[in-house]
Amino acid sequence: MADPIVLAEGLHKSFGGTHALRGLDLSVPQGTVCGVLGPNGAGKTTAVRILATLSDPDAGHARIAGYDVVREADQVRARIGLAGQYAAVDEKLTGRGNLRMFGRLYHLSRREAHRRADELLERFGLMDAADRQVTGYSGGMRRRLDLITSLILRPEVLFLDEPTTGLDPRSRGEIWDSVRELVAEGTTVLLTTQYLDEADRLADDIAVIDHGQVVATGTPDELKATIGDHLDVVLEDPAALRPAAAVLNALTGTDPTMTGDDGLSVALPGGAFRLAGIVRELDRAGIAAADVRLRRPTLDEVFLRLTDRKENVA
Repeated sequence: MADPIVLAEGLHKSFGGTHALRGLDLSVPQGTVCGVLGPNGAGKTTAVRILATLSDPDAGHARIAGYDVVREADQVRARIGLAGQYAAVDEKLTGRGNLRMFGRLYHLSRREAHRRADELLERFGLMDAADRQVTGYSGGMRRRLDLITSLILRPEVLFLDEPTTGLDPRSRGEIWDSVRELVAEGTTVLLTTQYLDEADRLADDIAVIDHGQVVATGTPDELKATIGDHLDVVLEDPAALRPAAAVLNALTGTDPTMTGDDGLSVALPGGAFRLAGIVRELDRAGIAAADVRLRRPTLDEVFLRLTDRKENVA
């Protein structure tokens, strides 16, 4: 098996009395998308900053394409791209002017910077707007331009920090298409995102970070399988939420969560559960259900379970 292109082992980082990372381990195969998920303050941004050579760890080590992010930072920087959640382009310049400027900052010759700018504008569908000032771009166009500025040097590894924050569905879809195209050509993408559906659709593997450590890894389907199927119940009378929650807890051994004003959802443990039997137990308790169904869990539910953030019915 080939060595991972992104490898972090035992990363620690503190800021004063705050421990941002507590022995974080991460391994990403080449040519894949790794989704990095975690609640605010979990350590995602700190980990990305260390991997991108923007910060040094207090302990542990990390390598990108075999190069140490501290001792061989220049080699790492020559092989990565970084696009944040806020566009870093100059609004007073045109799209073409921004790309040419970044090309020159990356020490490309004038001719090569011009050629690479036109190549990227054409490839990512911005050629028609190439000579317009960025101030007139839509949010999706600005984000796309910011993304392609990170591709000037054809990075082996691309760090995307919440690249679609605040974008409409169409613009998000355009960014997703761009990411898929890059990965198909061999680029490895490390994606942090607040949209779990984005990770579900794009990521080959997911690493969930909480309290400065990776608490779970796997494909989206593998992570969903760890918490089993879910039972959703919609009640005819919202006043029956508490007794219904007690019935479901007795059946499953798990506290249900509220879904709206008249619904409950609960993860089912291993073993067979029949809807008819569940409805029968609710009937015995005098609780009328408008709807009862079994379903696969969402990635949101996996995330909430792994990071222990859920709204129980008291």
